[in-house]
Amino acid sequence: MLRKKRIPTLWEVPDQLWERIEKLIDELDPPAPTGRKREDARKLLDGVIFRFRTGCQWNPIPRVYGDDSTLHRTFQRWVQIGLFEKIWALLIGECEERGAVDWCWQAADTALGKARGGGDEVGPNPTDRAKDGTKRSLLVEGGWRAALGCCRPGQ
Repeated sequence: MLRKKRIPTLWEVPDQLWERIEKLIDELDPPAPTGRKREDARKLLDGVIFRFRTGCQWNPIPRVYGDDSTLHRTFQRWVQIGLFEKIWALLIGECEERGAVDWCWQAADTALGKARGGGDEVGPNPTDRAKDGTKRSLLVEGGWRAALGCCRPGQ
């Protein structure tokens, strides 16, 4: 049986993708007309990707991506203006145009850790069974869209 070619792990934004993302950044987060020149947005986005891929703190991010404070400040600004949601919508839209999204199957995975400095109190959530510690959740839903008649034939 032939194996599908694996997509390489994304550590930096490829040129073709950057062309599309750059337009979003220019539209949603234009530089101020006066003042200090901004850092290179592509370098900063690559730094954010590095942070997400490694799970490291902001401080040990390699300097090639920029100053850690600048990275963090830019990330916070981009979250506030909804840039990541717009990038995600752009990518999903392009994948949908190519027929690469299977809307009949969706999954979400999360890991919630204990809050630093948190007290001994346990929240009212019935799933925690009044236990301290880490909560893990997994949600997989594949049939709801088909049940609603949302899937196209052959999916």
